[in-house]
Parts: sequence; C-alpha cells; structure tokens
Amino acid sequence: MLQFVAATIQGYIGERDMICPSVCRCDEDFIYCNDRGLSSIPSLPASASVLYLQNNHINNPGLPTSLERQLTVRVVYLYDNELDEFPVHLPPSVRELHLQDNNIRTIPRSALARMPLLEKLHLDDNSISTVSIEDQAFADNPRLRLLFLSRNHLSSIPSGLPASLEELRLDDNRISTIPTHAFRGLTSLRCLVLDGNLLANQRIADDTFSRLSNLTELSLVRNSLQTPPVNLPSAHLQRLSLQDNALTHMPRGSLDSMRRLLRLDLSGNNLTTLPRGLFKDLDSLGQLLVRGNPWHCGCNLRWLYDWLHARGNSITVRGLTCHGPDRVRDMALTDLGSEMEECEVVRTAGTRDRVGGGGVDSSTTNTPPQGSLFTLRSKRPGLGLPDSGLDYTLSSSGVGKSLALNVKPLSHNSVRVTWSVAQPSSSFRLSWLRLGTGNAMGSITETLVRGDRREYLLTSLQPRSSYIICMVPLAASSESKGAISGDADSDEALVCAKAETSDIIPVEEVEDEDSQQMTVLPLAGIIGGATAIVCLTLIFGVFCWYGHKSGHLCSRDHYTRNSSRKSKSKTYDDYIESGTKKDNTILEIRGPGFQMTPMAACQPMQPKPLQEDYIIHTIFPSNGTGLYKGANHVSNAGHGTNRGYREGGIPDIDYCYT
Repeated sequence: MLQFVAATIQGYIGERDMICPSVCRCDEDFIYCNDRGLSSIPSLPASASVLYLQNNHINNPGLPTSLERQLTVRVVYLYDNELDEFPVHLPPSVRELHLQDNNIRTIPRSALARMPLLEKLHLDDNSISTVSIEDQAFADNPRLRLLFLSRNHLSSIPSGLPASLEELRLDDNRISTIPTHAFRGLTSLRCLVLDGNLLANQRIADDTFSRLSNLTELSLVRNSLQTPPVNLPSAHLQRLSLQDNALTHMPRGSLDSMRRLLRLDLSGNNLTTLPRGLFKDLDSLGQLLVRGNPWHCGCNLRWLYDWLHARGNSITVRGLTCHGPDRVRDMALTDLGSEMEECEVVRTAGTRDRVGGGGVDSSTTNTPPQGSLFTLRSKRPGLGLPDSGLDYTLSSSGVGKSLALNVKPLSHNSVRVTWSVAQPSSSFRLSWLRLGTGNAMGSITETLVRGDRREYLLTSLQPRSSYIICMVPLAASSESKGAISGDADSDEALVCAKAETSDIIPVEEVEDEDSQQMTVLPLAGIIGGATAIVCLTLIFGVFCWYGHKSGHLCSRDHYTRNSSRKSKSKTYDDYIESGTKKDNTILEIRGPGFQMTPMAACQPMQPKPLQEDYIIHTIFPSNGTGLYKGANHVSNAGHGTNRGYREGGIPDIDYCYT
C-alpha cells in the first residue's frame, strides 16, 4: 500500500515537472514569466529553481498559498510589481529575493521568519520608513549577507541588523544622524553606502565608523560633510568616496594608517590645498580622483607634485587642474615643472641652515600671504635688521652697492618695489617684514623673482604698518644650493629699505563725499523734471486746441455739404461714432456686402445702397483675448474658426466673424 502511494505521488510530481504555464517560458528549472501583464502567479513546475516574475501587475492577493510548497525555489524576482505589503507566502527555501520598485511600507518579522535561509534581500525604491521596520525584524535571518534599502524614507539607521551582514546600502534616504551604537555588532560588514543623505559632521558620533573593523568600502557621496568623519576604519579600507560634499580642507592625519587604500575620490568639493604628509601611508593608492575643486597650485602643493612624480605610472590622477593663480590656470599640477622649481624644497630635520649662529626654521604656511604665485614664510631670528629709522636704500657691502632698491606705498595694503642693478643676476630674493611694537621681530615673507624683472608689487599688507623690504641678487651657484636658505654670503649683499602703508580711508569720509555729491543730484532732477512737465503740458494743450478747432471746422463743413444726403437708414458716420466714442465694447456687423474702408480726414463716407440691410450686434470677448487680426477673411460666417475666439474657450458656433 505504501509503495502504491509513493508511486502515485512520484507520478503526480513527475506530471507537474512536465507542466509549464502557457503564459510563461520554461528552460529546465528557470521559469520566465516576466513582462506578461500578470496580476497573479500561475501554477509552477515543482522543479522550479529561479522565478522571473518582474515587470507585471502582481499584487499581494495574487500570491497563492501554494507557492509555499515550492521547496526547490532559490531565487525570486518580483521587482516592479504592485505589492504594497511584504509577501508572506514565499517558499522557505528562498535565498535571494528581489522586491525593489514596489510600494512596500512595512517589514514584519513574521514574514522574514518564513525564509530562514535568506541571504540577499533587495528592497530598493519602496516606501519603507524607520518606524515601519519591526523591532528585531531580521532576528530570524542569521544568514542575511546583503541588504539593500536605497531610495526609501529612512530617517535613521535601522536597528537590530544581523551580525552576518556584509553589504548595507542606505543611499538616497533621509538619514541625518548616526549615533555611536548604530553599527554595533556589524563586525562582518565590508561595504557601507550612505550616499545622498543629510549627514553633517556635527551629527555623526566620533566612534561611529571605528567599530567597523573589516570595512573595505565606505561611500559618503552627496552629503554635507565639511571634513572627513573622524576615526575612519583604516585597517582594511580599500575604497573611500567623499565626492560632492562641502569639504573645505583635509585635516592632517585623516588618512593615516590606510595602507590598503586603493581608490580615493575627493571630486566635487571646495578644496584648494592638501596638507603635507596627508598621503604618507597611502603606498597602495592607485586612483586619485580630485576633479571639481578650486586647486591653488602654489608652493603649498609642491610636496604633492614631488609625491606624484615619485609614484610615476603606479597611480592614476584625474582632475588635478589648477584653478589659480592666473599664471597656471587650467594647467595640470603634474605639468608645472618650471614653476615648481622656483619653490624651496623644505629641508629635513637636522639639515637646517645657520645664520649668525642661530637655527633657521623652514616651516611654511599652507596658503601664500600675498598675491605672488610662489611664496615662503620662514622665521629667521638670526637675521639682523637695518636701522628702522632709515627711509631710503641701505647697502651693506660692495656687492650691494650695485643694487639700488626703491619702495613706494600705493595704498593702505600695497607697496611697489622697484630696483636697478649694475651687474646682471639670474634671480633675486625679495623679503619683507612687518615691524611690531618697538621694532619687534616678526616672521619674514620671502619670494624668488626672476632676474629679468625690475618691479614687484607687494599686496595684502597691513594698513598703518611699517615694513622692512630687502633684496639680494642670487648667483646660479646659490640657487642650486637653495636660494632661500639664508646663507651668510647672500646676507652680505642684502639691500633694504623701509616703507609705511597708509591708513584706510574712514567710511564716514567716503559717506560724506557721497552725500555731498548726492545732494546736487536731487536738485538738478527736480528742476529738470519740472521743466519737462511744463513743456509737455504746453505741447499737449496746443495739440488739443488745434485738434478741437480742426474737428469743429470739419464737422461744420461736413454738415453743410451733406445736409441734403440724410435718409432713414443709419449712416456710416453714425456707426463709427457709436463704435469708438459711445460704446467701448466690440461691434459685430452682419451683412452680405459690408466692408471696412479707411476714412480720410474731413471726408464723408459714401453710404451703401438703401436696399441692403445691416444688423449690428454687441459682443464681449472673454478675459485675456482680443479680436483676431488676419489677412484671410471667411465668407461664410457659419463655418471656420477664429483663433482669437478659440483662445477664449468659447465654442466656434456661438459667434460670427467681424
């Protein structure tokens, strides 16, 4: 008996294995029912393994309970349908489920508990919110490795995510805050995508990402970050995407210990420079994407220029184009060979030059203090200053006598420096120092000037300040050793001058001058306006008087010559009078032979024969419309269409043509 039942069941299953729905196409265990306009799932073969049901009109009632008995199904594609609830009758053997592009609003734990083998869940493009995800919704899915919740209505990171999760995509939601415990327990997470949210530095906890010790890819594209988040996981990170944020600077050390980083994307931000040593641990970096930033290619990026040339072809750089200064605009940083040679290579510790027995600090600033292309600020306490009471050229040696230096303040923040030299020089070192209280020593700003120049403009200076400006010619041998190194031989040829910048013009004085100028303008405007009004009034009065007098004469003459032509019918003058003066509505004239003709001044119109009858009707066009002026006339008033009336929304049969 048992053998008979088993044989019967086996035969039944064998018959089902051979049946393929007529609306579908079957290829062994792959069932293709997609793009068929289905509203429900048909009966499927028992051996089905992959179900393609996407792009239909299947709703929740269209999922039969018999689907739970399809124990061989591994993958189900149900995206782009009409599901508004999470399906509950899916086979428990499902490992990959695609439900994106529906209208699912909740994620209940009971529905997910029916699929304990689920590994990949796609819920993109639905209507899921944070509160609609049931607590511990994924507690019964210990094998879940991939979870896509992109383009939903999430306002925070879902809680209770399984520890087995390896890839989490939450892009294009409304997430604005990430607390410290958001990713607690997700030690297996390797890829995290948070693009297109509302994240800012102030709303991300300091240790948020540090817990993700095995993270290899982090994407924070299209957020509102001003700096990279702190404490990024560095042990295994290979891809870091920060493009299209509001980054203004990269703090030193923000990329430390990322020795496995392969790709760094900083495109579409507001970065102008990068601090020295930012890439010191990025030995494996192969792609650097930085387009869309206003890079200032001065000596502040000399270190990056050297770093890229040292890496050679092992790294691909995209978008490192200079935005300023104007001299190198639209040029690639890697192509600025001659310009970068003008910068001083900062010496390593232990090789600092000595000037007068004191150590020279070669530290540089990140941004140039004034408008020159390449500048260097260094502290040189060993350099002796000239007497601050001198206002003219100073020379300290026989060599310096061949160099004459002149300075002239131009404004409250600029000084023009000119010089003449008897012997040609390959370049000059120009230095300037702002004196403090009691001629206190400050920081010296230095720059190299080409040997063929005889003028230089110092800008961005402090108003009402005294400056010591010095220049020294450099020989070719000095340049090869470091032009701005403070050698004793160079200091012997130093020529200096003193200049004082003027005070800023008080705003009150400018306002007084403007007010004095503005007081003249209203008076002139009043006089001119009054004169124009009087002239226009006189002209208009003369014109009206002349028109009235001429009209009166024409009317009298017309009455005298046409008194005998009066008849019982309405004259054309009466029509014109009634249509232009007595009534401001639109007149419509129906008649077989009536035509509008121009009326000459003081000439009466010829009346039509008395046997023709005319009917005058008053019509009112709708708001915003006017009469149609065209060259084509319609002879039959009962047919055709007038565009002016059609725009008013009135049926064509309700009116005729003028």
